[in-house]
Amino acid sequence: MPFPARRACALAAALALSAPLAHAAASLQPCRLAGVPTELQCGSLQRPLDPARPEGVKIDVHYVVVPALARNKQPDAVLMLAGGPGQSAISVASRVLPRLSRLNNRRDLVFIDQRGTGKSAPLDCADDSKLPLTEQLDEAARLRRLDACRATLEKLPYGQDGGLRFFTTTLAMQDMDAVRQALGVPQWNLIGASYGTRAALEYLRLFPAQVRRTVIDGVAPPDMALPASFSTDAQAALEALFQAHASTHPTLRADWQALLASLPRAVTVQQPLTGVPERFTVTRELLMSAVRMPLYQPALAAALPAALQAAARDGNFASLFGLTTAFGSSPALRLAMGMHFSVVCAEDLPRLPDAQDPPGADFRRSQAEMYTQVCKTWPRGAVAPEFYQVPPAPSPVLLLSGGADPATPPRHGERVAKALGAGHAERVQHIVVPEAGHGVMPVGCMRDLVFRFIDAKTDAAALPQDAACATRIPRPSAFQPITPATEGTAK
Repeated sequence: MPFPARRACALAAALALSAPLAHAAASLQPCRLAGVPTELQCGSLQRPLDPARPEGVKIDVHYVVVPALARNKQPDAVLMLAGGPGQSAISVASRVLPRLSRLNNRRDLVFIDQRGTGKSAPLDCADDSKLPLTEQLDEAARLRRLDACRATLEKLPYGQDGGLRFFTTTLAMQDMDAVRQALGVPQWNLIGASYGTRAALEYLRLFPAQVRRTVIDGVAPPDMALPASFSTDAQAALEALFQAHASTHPTLRADWQALLASLPRAVTVQQPLTGVPERFTVTRELLMSAVRMPLYQPALAAALPAALQAAARDGNFASLFGLTTAFGSSPALRLAMGMHFSVVCAEDLPRLPDAQDPPGADFRRSQAEMYTQVCKTWPRGAVAPEFYQVPPAPSPVLLLSGGADPATPPRHGERVAKALGAGHAERVQHIVVPEAGHGVMPVGCMRDLVFRFIDAKTDAAALPQDAACATRIPRPSAFQPITPATEGTAK
């Protein structure tokens, strides 16, 4: 969403009148971003690919600064840490800016493309979104594409000689602090979402004195073995969906079991983006991949009951695969899959054999098996044992969790809140919005709550925050397709 017109004018004036950032005036240049109607400031910082070899291969870390509107701005800028892993912070800036508009009045907003994403030594694989559905969701075909991508990335200047090992979260957070120093920012206010919460926790561990406040939304702790937790948490979200819509769809669970029992089966579905009819076989693994994505967003998940019943009763899979495509159709949300696997293979896979998360009854171990296969040949970086520990918070931390989140539900936020609050519980608050999905900040009044937390003049005034305005928001009602019968009732 673009800024309102008067805000756009004010931002343009602020760019012209405000003093340049300390130590960074020479490196910042006027620039524009798609979806943002005003001129911003862009810069880059050269960093060693391998910090142990400062004279070796260099990469450029790119960043964007949205200057504060007020002339008497606060010195502590807001740093947005993107999700994934693999999301470009700069690419999602236009989507995030409206949620941070109040903070931007007196604070600079900074978006840094983490190494491996966006323009910062990108580790991109080919875009799969317009491939035939059977190829998009077929794990064997995906493994072949990823192996080919790895081979291509290893030919890049920063991918040769095991270069893919140097894209871990720890090294990336060292880049973030180097940018802070270049910009002359005394302390960050960190805002991390999804994987960005892991990044924020690592930055907080490495540079505790350089953080004033921290917001982590959809907590993905460093000790979370992602491929194992995927199955456990997605299963819990699916079970909650069945229960929530039991009154409107009393046979949904039975329809689901019948659908599973009918597989594999041949179907014909139009590719949602191209409109081309495709005929392929729906396997159990393909079905579970299709179901998992809409669970991230309650508004999309509300259409799952009707989509699942259409597939089970009529063999119509169009709605189900349409929902799956809708979740990741925005180019801004695409992940740099090379960076994704460089992080997960180094940080999560070594913990997979000892993971305590039980596989979901329906989701089973397909995700874990896929990551295990990819990581067999993917170069792995070194991760210090301290990375997996969350020390007590040195400054106020606000944790946000969605009760309907299939990836980072409250159970992860609870243990991180306990670790952060050890000895100083008053520095930590964990807010659970029961019917929110993956990402709580966009819900209702949460953007104002985050503003109050960061803008509070003292740590004592920052917490606790009252979130009753969000915690009472109900789950979206199940979508009811329009049929001749329902159309007549509506009239």
